[in-house]
Amino acid sequence: MPSSPRYIEVMDTTLRDGEQTSGVSFSPSEKLTIAQLLLTEVKVDRIEIASARVSEGEFAAVKAITKWAKASGLLHKVEVLTFVDGEVSVNWMKDAGAKVMNLLTKGSLNHLTHQLKKKPEQHFAEIAAVITLALKKGLECNVYLEDWSNGMRHSREYVWQYLDFLQTQPVKRVMLPDTLGVLVPSEVYAYISETVQRYPQLHFDFHAHNDYDLGTANVLEGLKAGAHGIHLTINGMGERAGNAPLASAIAVMNDFLPTVKTGVAESSLYTVSKLVETFSGFRIPANKPVVGENVFTQTAGIHADGDKKHKLYFSDLMPERFGRQRKYALGKTSGKANIENNLAQLGIQLSEPDLKKVTQRIIELGDRKEVVTQADLPYIISDILDSNTIEEKVKIENYVLTHSKALKPSVTLRISVKGELYEEHSQGDGQYDAFMNALKKVYKARKQELPVLTDYAVRIPPGGKSDALCETIITWRYNNREFKTRGLDSDQTVSAIKATQKMLNLI
Repeated sequence: MPSSPRYIEVMDTTLRDGEQTSGVSFSPSEKLTIAQLLLTEVKVDRIEIASARVSEGEFAAVKAITKWAKASGLLHKVEVLTFVDGEVSVNWMKDAGAKVMNLLTKGSLNHLTHQLKKKPEQHFAEIAAVITLALKKGLECNVYLEDWSNGMRHSREYVWQYLDFLQTQPVKRVMLPDTLGVLVPSEVYAYISETVQRYPQLHFDFHAHNDYDLGTANVLEGLKAGAHGIHLTINGMGERAGNAPLASAIAVMNDFLPTVKTGVAESSLYTVSKLVETFSGFRIPANKPVVGENVFTQTAGIHADGDKKHKLYFSDLMPERFGRQRKYALGKTSGKANIENNLAQLGIQLSEPDLKKVTQRIIELGDRKEVVTQADLPYIISDILDSNTIEEKVKIENYVLTHSKALKPSVTLRISVKGELYEEHSQGDGQYDAFMNALKKVYKARKQELPVLTDYAVRIPPGGKSDALCETIITWRYNNREFKTRGLDSDQTVSAIKATQKMLNLI
């Protein structure tokens, strides 16, 4: 019978390593909210929430989190980065109410020699003293081997000497960071395999950085090699290029590593990602896997057509797993299938001729680099169906709108009325006013009176997220009755001109 999957501990370090993202600083209340979500909704196994001794604000945040965690029976899941500094970090931990310390030590001879200027034996003795003190004060101890990746590359004998020492110490986990994000996947597999085989009694976590965009790939290889835990951050936050991202790593593990499992709830990953984006001001790239806005959006019409016919462009990475929905982008590459899928989501059906007209309008907007959203569709449909009812006897052939500093706006207008061409130039208080003054000249020459404009309103689709469209609705009075016309365009003045052309045809 096949063996059951190996359980992997997931430690999220968004609140410690992630907060080292340049320009990011969480308030104590934000830290508490994120900590609560990570442990109760996302269900990671552990969270690293701070570095000891950093600031009063950090101390207040840790106290708030440990107070909540203790009341919730989760204090053993909350960890703090500490230093080899005698009693200082240990006492800080005790005062903050934390129980699990992650001791930062040197994992390469280069760091030990040039940063601490100490011999291995001296460093080990100081580490042992801190661990002994921590245990006396009721703390649990994990140990980081900072710069372990370079240690394995350039001073492996030192790493073995250090791990020989650590296996004599009462530590729960040994944490192996690729501090500078320099390893390639083959190295991660080789180094962790060798380490796990050499020290089978120790628990090893792997901590990947993303400097070469290899963070997720390295996590995959680290787990294949036998790592017992991984360190991740929401949205890949962290120093320099950040850490391996939580959402991507979990998706990869679930889809490509059947031999392992975690307790993480995939359905909560997008929600916490968006919350952290808001709190941090660290924007998620639109194309970021799993949590980016575009990653479940089909743009090409052929893809939408394939999805409609037999889900031809679906993969195991389904948006519903993460509490999301598949979208079909609207733009110049949109085919009819893209638009039909969007209309279906809105509960709208169109005739074939009207669908073609809507498709053409969206392609025209896309050619102008406008972004069309699903919320724009009812506006576009309304405009097209409205235009269908009007016989076009008046056509605005061309116009030039000018607006200059310290000069009145002006318009040069060419218009066709029942086949006759007219051209006029005029100024006004604004571009649309200048347009109307030029139009009045044309109709005066035809001995016709124009309706009186009684109201002018501009609106955009609800939510205001689209940069593609605005709708101008103009109310006119003519022969003792009122009527409205609408124009739709990305430019407010042009949408008003379109509404005016509809009025000219109606009269």
